[in-house]
Parts: sequence; structure tokens; C-alpha cells
Amino acid sequence: MTGSIEALYIYDEHNRPILTHTYTSRPLSASQLLPLYQSRPTPRSNFIYLPNTSPPTLVFNVVHSNLLFLLTSSTEIEPLLALEFLHRVIDILEEFIGAPILAQKIENNYDVVAQLLNEMCDAGAISTTEPNALRDLVEVEGWIGKLLGGINIPGKPGYSASSNSNMAAISSTGALAANTPALPWRRANVRHTSNELYVDLVETLTVTLAPSGRPLAAFANGTIAFTSKISGVPDLLLNLSTPSGKQNLNSVMELPVFHPCVRLARWREKPGELSFIPPDGRFVLAGYEVDLLPFQNGKSGTTASSNLKLPVSIEVKTSLGPQGSDFEVRLFITKVSGQGNTSISGSSSRSSSRVGGRGTGGFAAGLGGQAGTSSTPTLEDLVVTVPLPAEVRNLSEMRASRGDTTYNPGEKDLEWHIPAKDAVVGGATLRCTVVGPLSNEEDFESNGFRLEGNYDYEENTYQSSSIKAAKPEVTEEQRDVKRVAQNKILMPSSATVSFSVKGWLASGIKVESLVIDARKSRGIGESVKPYKGVKYLTVSRGGVEIRC
Repeated sequence: MTGSIEALYIYDEHNRPILTHTYTSRPLSASQLLPLYQSRPTPRSNFIYLPNTSPPTLVFNVVHSNLLFLLTSSTEIEPLLALEFLHRVIDILEEFIGAPILAQKIENNYDVVAQLLNEMCDAGAISTTEPNALRDLVEVEGWIGKLLGGINIPGKPGYSASSNSNMAAISSTGALAANTPALPWRRANVRHTSNELYVDLVETLTVTLAPSGRPLAAFANGTIAFTSKISGVPDLLLNLSTPSGKQNLNSVMELPVFHPCVRLARWREKPGELSFIPPDGRFVLAGYEVDLLPFQNGKSGTTASSNLKLPVSIEVKTSLGPQGSDFEVRLFITKVSGQGNTSISGSSSRSSSRVGGRGTGGFAAGLGGQAGTSSTPTLEDLVVTVPLPAEVRNLSEMRASRGDTTYNPGEKDLEWHIPAKDAVVGGATLRCTVVGPLSNEEDFESNGFRLEGNYDYEENTYQSSSIKAAKPEVTEEQRDVKRVAQNKILMPSSATVSFSVKGWLASGIKVESLVIDARKSRGIGESVKPYKGVKYLTVSRGGVEIRC
């Protein structure tokens, strides 16, 4: 499938076109394209086909930072290729003009944006999308250069005196670059005063629990972010393992994806070993997915909830109280073991061991060690969200044993925030009373006076002999049964838990070692001992959900 990108459009938060970049052909104008895009019902798909245009057009769209990015093509093109290109454009703009991307930034730096878009796509064919390669191709003037303008004085970038003083270094690095194969993802002649290597393993949880607490599905989507600030051209080897060893890593890490710098042959031969020459700066080295409920006895998801190691478990009880108008959320905070000490040769412990603050967090209190490290995980940002039906009018009572509660009548949800100092090991309870819509049986007047029945002007006069049949009396027990039935539809149907844990991964994957191969590396002296560090982080943004 061969196709070409015709044009890229960027609209601001008010749907005003701020940039149109044409690559090939004669695409639709920004004013013509926007109404066709907005005519589609929401939620709109990332891929839209417009058959009534001439010629028929494919429209790919991504919304980021309240900006609308549209990409068009009148030929058949791979959808994932076009969408990935849009995401690459967003990443590159954040890299060059700063995050978050704002309409004013794009307008003020149009010369830089135009150069980037020209280099990233040539005549509709995707070209260079690596940030380090684009830095060598696109000239970005810093704020000092803009301030000094054309004045050739010390302090201005590119001043001849600084160039002369560094002539020896440039000549040596030039000779190094001549003997080093060009890498599209790494800039030439990289130099750093302090050499550092950081590895960040971040996993996002997606867990669904049955009302009984049995897990129905549990996945962890992991990302290995790498930060390389080292001179020359280093050749690195990163070793990963699981609690059961490296032999099971290939079955644990499902659907792995890698940065182009990773040597895939080495991974296939020895799963768990990542051999690569890193780009300069921060980048995503790899991504993966882990099924936390593996197949057991031929059945998927048969693992008991006690075997699913989570720092927080939740239970919801509904239709409580004499009238069934109460529900209760029970939260259980448990201690999880960290990833253990990582053996990184030639380095000291990373500053990630200090990300937990002063070590006074409740989750790590009394456990020994420093909070936020791989030996003492820290639980933070604990929030329980309970969506409520649209029929709920109010919550008359909210009683929480820890933390604070907030009810949002507009969004019809209840949020229970537990700060880190209160997130100690143990249980916590939240009990609420719901109030439903007003009914005919309720008093509408504040003084308690209420008119019985309806007055009809067409009724017979008092002289008429017709007598209406009296309504049967409703007992208090029948009223209670009716209230319980009415309150049952006011109960929540689910609840979600959000949290973050520093120093722990749900999959158990950890970094065994990070080694620089001195034989393959170039431009690195034997005396260079880079500072290395590893950080583990597990995040749940409403990812743990229990059904009621």
C-alpha cells in the first residue's frame, strides 16, 4: 500500500486555522475542510472518509492541548502510518517550541515549524522524524541569539572567539565523526560535562473486578523511558528480568515494541537483553504489555483476587440501611514488596530513591528504609471515584473514615481523596446516603402543607349525587418496600481507583544491569564512569474498576 500525505492543518481551540502546510497535489483549503470534519457526529473517529469531495479524501485527526491536527490524503494510505506521523509531529513540536503546544507558540515560531514540517515529509513521503537528526537539519535560534540580534559580541551563539577556543575539540570530534557510521537517531559530536544514564520503567494498570472481587481482566501497559547524557557514541547493554528469572521474560512481556536503535537480533536470541546505541537525551526505548492473569489450567483469568498483587483493593456494598438509600465503599491498603536492589555496575543509586520525599509517607511509615525507593514503595494520589445515576438529586450524608470527599452534582460523581500521609496500611470506609428525585408523596411546601389530589374545574357541582371511590390506605410497610425499590436504581453501578506507587511494578519486571560495552563504544575514555540510575513507577488513572 503506497500513499502520500497531501497536507497538514492545525486549528486552535476556537477552530481558527493557524497553519496549513501543503506537501503535494491540490488539497482542500482549511476553511473547506473544517465544516466537513465537524459535520460528523461525535465522538468522531480518528479516521474519516469524505466520499463527496473531488477527489474523495481521507482525513486523519488528533486533538492535543486543545489544538486540532488534521491530515489529508486522496490516495490509499496506511492509517497507522498517518496517525503515527501526526503523533510524531506533536512530539517534535513539543521538543522544539516547548510543551504545552499553544497556538501563539506556533505563530511566533512559524519559521521553525515550517522547516520541521518540510524535513519530516518530502513531497508527501515521510522522511526524517527523529528529534536528534532534525536538530542537525533545522536551525533554532535561542533567546540569547534573538536578544543580541546580528551583533557579533561575546555571549552570542556562534561567536568566532568561542569557535577558535574550541578548535582543537572540534577537530578531534570531526575526526571521530568521520570514522563513525551516521546514526539517524543520534546527533554527531555529542559532548556532556557530566555523563548520566537513567532508566524509568512506568506501568499503567487496567484492572476490572467482579462484584465479588474476583478479577475479570488485569493488564499492565509498560514503557521503558531512557535518558542518555553521555559523550561520544556509547554502546549499551540493558538486562531485564522477572522474579522467576530471565527465562520467562519472553512470555511475560507480550507485544513488545522497540525504538529503532535496539538490535532486534540480540533480543530474539537472548530475551531480556537490550543492546543499543541510544539517542542523545530522553526517549522511549521500549513498550510492552503484561497479562496479570495468565492462563491457568487452560482457563484465562482464574487467578484469585488474593493472587493479584495490588496495593489497593476495593469493595462496594449497595442498598444498605432501613430504606436501602445507603451505599458503602471499603478500601483496603496493603503492603507491596518493591523491585529489590538493582545491580548496576559502576554507578551509585539514582535520585529516584529520593523521589518519595523525606520518607514520612504513611504507606512506607514504619517499614524501614527510605520512602519511594524500590525497597520501600510509596503510595500517592489515592482517589476513589464513584459515578452516580442521573436520577440522584443529592447526597445527604458522606462519612469517610479517612481523607476528604467531594460530590459534583453536575458530573454526577463522588470523589474520595486520601492524602499520602493517611494512606497507611489498613482499611478505610466511606458511607453515603443518596436522595432521589421528588415524588408526589413528598411535601412541596416548606411549611408541610400539601394539596391532596388534583382540582378539576369540570367536576360535578356539590349538588351532584356522584361520590368518588375512596383510595385504599397504604401502610407504612408498603411505603418502605416501595422506597427500597425506588432507591435501588439510585445505587452506583461501579467504582474506580486511581493511585501511583513509586518503587514498585505490578509485573515484577526489573533492571538487572546497565553496562557500557567499551569495545564497541566510540569517543568514551576508559576513565569515564557515568552516573546511572533506575526508577520504577506504577500508575492507575481510574484503571482499577469494580462493578457493583
